[in-house]
Amino acid sequence: MDMTHRITRAAICLPLALGLATEAGAFTACQITDTGGIDDNSFNQTAWQGVLDAQGQLGIDARFLESQAETDYEANITSLLGGQCDVIFTIGFLLGDATQAAALANPDQMFSIVDYAYDPAIPNVLGQVYATDEAAFLAGYLAAGMTETGILGVFGGINIPPVTIFMDGFAWGVDHYNGVHGTSVTVLGWDPDTREGLFTNNFDSLDDGRAFAQNLYDEGADIVLPVAGPVGLGSAALAAELGPDELMIIGVDADLYLTDPERGQVYLTSIMKRMDATVFQVIEQAIAGTFEGGVIVGTLENGGVDIAPFHDFEGSVPAALAEELATVRAGIIDGSIAVGGM
Repeated sequence: MDMTHRITRAAICLPLALGLATEAGAFTACQITDTGGIDDNSFNQTAWQGVLDAQGQLGIDARFLESQAETDYEANITSLLGGQCDVIFTIGFLLGDATQAAALANPDQMFSIVDYAYDPAIPNVLGQVYATDEAAFLAGYLAAGMTETGILGVFGGINIPPVTIFMDGFAWGVDHYNGVHGTSVTVLGWDPDTREGLFTNNFDSLDDGRAFAQNLYDEGADIVLPVAGPVGLGSAALAAELGPDELMIIGVDADLYLTDPERGQVYLTSIMKRMDATVFQVIEQAIAGTFEGGVIVGTLENGGVDIAPFHDFEGSVPAALAEELATVRAGIIDGSIAVGGM
């Protein structure tokens, strides 16, 4: 098994369609979460929103199973086999091996996995991956323009590609800002060249989120990017106590200003992966009988990734910086600005 580490900027699909057109009312989409749970304010919840959108708009049935530990992955997938689910969504890189094994053993079952792609592709699995580094590049540029200390912080949950792609893009965006402005804003917690940085090694401990953000704040960071699912809520809780004048947070996956309204005032922006949109797209294809194995890629250009509005910080982001961000966005889309190491 070989995972596609570097994704292309265009969607790729294999020419093998599975299944026949199905009436939406007779269609069931099932989701298996990673350990963050269905209401993690992050990628599990965002993917589930795509299923709920399909339930509301297309009239499908929806089910989910939560994984409490990595040892639940195989058992949860097995429990959904046997015709109960027309398509099974597995959410997260860590479900890659279990999804592959189940898909190979059950070639007539449609699967779709978020944050994973197979090389060679598996005909009955549609991977959903995201050029998250594009949106994170924008967030890094924004943060570099907003910091007052000249120090930014970042940490991850687990050192895996769907996490580090955020950290890469963020660091590259800061580098680009420094190159444009002749500044020396620094990023603590991740080095894209050495691949070394700070990781909590979990996606569920709010205490870790608070502690890691506190350490970065103590080292001078006034903006912190936690790439760790619900762990980041602990960082936001610290920022809410300190006040956004002391510490701002950049959210990940969803617009955390909306999904974490109790602490919405601390989020400068969020780096969004539109998993809801791609999940909905997969369900539409499965219902229509056009489901294809392979991979779809969310980018800035197709709306699969983006940064969230500034919300409470709308009046704090200088107009000139907002204009620069629009220029950088356009440059990423047309290829004149390369997202990668400088």
